[in-house]
Amino acid sequence: MEYMNVLVWIGFCQALFAAILMFAKKERTVSDKVLSAWMMLLSLEFLTCGIDYQVFQRPLLSGSHLLFNAALYLYVRSLTAAGFRLKYVQLFHLVPFVIFEILAYIIQEPLSLGDYLVYNDNYLFRLSFALINLVSWLIYSMLSITLIHKYRTNLLNETSNIQRNENIKWLMSVTIFYVVYCILEFILSYFLIIKGYHSMAPHILNYSSLLVLVYMLSFYGLLQKNIPEQLLITKKSRQYKNPLLSDRDRKDIGEKVLDYFDKHKEYLNPNLSMEILSSDLNVPKHQLTEVLNIGLGKSFFHLVNSYRVEAVKKMLADPGNIYSIEAIGYECGFSNKSSFYKVFKETVGKTPVEYRDSLSSV
Repeated sequence: MEYMNVLVWIGFCQALFAAILMFAKKERTVSDKVLSAWMMLLSLEFLTCGIDYQVFQRPLLSGSHLLFNAALYLYVRSLTAAGFRLKYVQLFHLVPFVIFEILAYIIQEPLSLGDYLVYNDNYLFRLSFALINLVSWLIYSMLSITLIHKYRTNLLNETSNIQRNENIKWLMSVTIFYVVYCILEFILSYFLIIKGYHSMAPHILNYSSLLVLVYMLSFYGLLQKNIPEQLLITKKSRQYKNPLLSDRDRKDIGEKVLDYFDKHKEYLNPNLSMEILSSDLNVPKHQLTEVLNIGLGKSFFHLVNSYRVEAVKKMLADPGNIYSIEAIGYECGFSNKSSFYKVFKETVGKTPVEYRDSLSSV
């Protein structure tokens, strides 16, 4: 009990502090507002847990998962969906959390897994609480992961250089961490319920993991910058499982794209985007995306950077080259060192330094 008291008050202070910092950001975005409200609600969740121990000397059923599921989805959507706006209707996502949180206090239902399936006056409440939690977790987790995956796929089809704030790899890591921890907690809770054990392990695991998630969200959320609108998911964004162009049209446009790169060497421009390519070739973006993904078998990002890597290899092989490796990367269209090294290693299987050394040893 002493450990939980320390844990919940640390969680309360950290979540509240993160909410204030997020709200005080100079260039505050819609996603920052969503995350700030989320942190504020999580601080209240930690607070109510602490009050449970002070007033009832035991924890009551907590709707923390119902809160986290819906808030995670709204935050992911605010970061990845174009035109996202805060509306009162979105508060309905929090209705299950509010209802069960209030009812748990009204009936003062304790968290006692050993007696969870024992029939009494609150049996239907506990059963519906468990089912709603499971359904909420399944739906919102799938929606969140799907949105992040669609955004990252769309990103590869829109830009040739991905900035750190545009990648949101951290958000996928947070989501996966949350999903894995929920699975572990469900398994542990199921085992304790079936065996009839009275253990606080799932409760401790829940709030310990929540505290870790609060730290992760507050740290990366503060670093997260606004993502350009053209990179976000729109209603026009689609997966090309059912092609719209004929094979002939796809081949003709594909030849125009390759000719464009071979002759004009626009891949040397670090700011090259699908918007620029579409304008220069006078071909709609959705057609170019289909041609690249189906006809050429590469996203815009991978196609452009394959040309850049080849340009780097030629400069590294040139005995008269006087540039440093980093300078060569910038010269060939890469916007930063980390992206240059990562793309080169993924494409060639060696770092630029290793590739240069392999040339000198031949």
